[in-house]
Amino acid sequence: MSINIAQLRAFLAVADEGGFSAAADALRISQSAVSHAVAALEKSLGCRVLVRQGKPRPTAFGETILEHARTAVAATDAIRVLAEHRDGRPTGPLRLAAPPTVCQGLLPELLARWRDEFPQLKIRVFEGEDDEVADWLASATVELAVLVDPPPGDGVPIGEDRFHALLPHDHPLADQREIDLRDLDDAPFLLSCGGCERHVRDAYRQAGARLEPAHRIREVGTLFAMVRAGVGISVVPGLAEPMLDARLVLVPLRQRVTRSLVLTGPLTRPWHPAASALVEALRR
Repeated sequence: MSINIAQLRAFLAVADEGGFSAAADALRISQSAVSHAVAALEKSLGCRVLVRQGKPRPTAFGETILEHARTAVAATDAIRVLAEHRDGRPTGPLRLAAPPTVCQGLLPELLARWRDEFPQLKIRVFEGEDDEVADWLASATVELAVLVDPPPGDGVPIGEDRFHALLPHDHPLADQREIDLRDLDDAPFLLSCGGCERHVRDAYRQAGARLEPAHRIREVGTLFAMVRAGVGISVVPGLAEPMLDARLVLVPLRQRVTRSLVLTGPLTRPWHPAASALVEALRR
């Protein structure tokens, strides 16, 4: 059996990008080269790793080797980076995942800083909910992530984000310096079902109020649109501020609930050298 990294890389690209053409674009090779690499992998393994009907996806066996393939490719990339850049200056691609509000409120400044400090490093951003981001980091889909309230580890804290009431600009309490959640009981509540739900429930517990959502919404954009339209109000992290327009306001909650944001590499595997360099740069 002969398996090489190029074959595994092609398999992962098709699985992650959702197609052979998109995988070819991501790898900067021809679609034919991707197809041949996957076919060679399947020939070596003696079974299919991708279902090709409709949108390509891993077969049952493909799913079982997915994480192993990611680990092998990530380790190979890390060795290459260490060999090519013994002076400690990272280069090449690095995948970073973060929740939507972090992508809006913190990442633009960080990316600009890293671009100046590490010009040869190409960072690709993946946006997902808290649980998705943690899963991507654990499965080696990304090498670096901003986790919310993670267990103690080697990451670096990059912010503490306080929760606010999200209101239409013409709401009677929109001009207050601070709002008690109990004062919002008369408005339909729109609950964000992403990673912030536990923080919202904590705020309601502190207020001694009962949480009875009128709607449960996963996408941040949908949540903002519904508040903007007057369907109800919500509670969101303060980092959502860059997403506001003139029709929405954020007002701090009297119930002080915060989330800790930590930039970190994998919790159970060796870090990519570039991930270590970025974290150390922030720590300094």
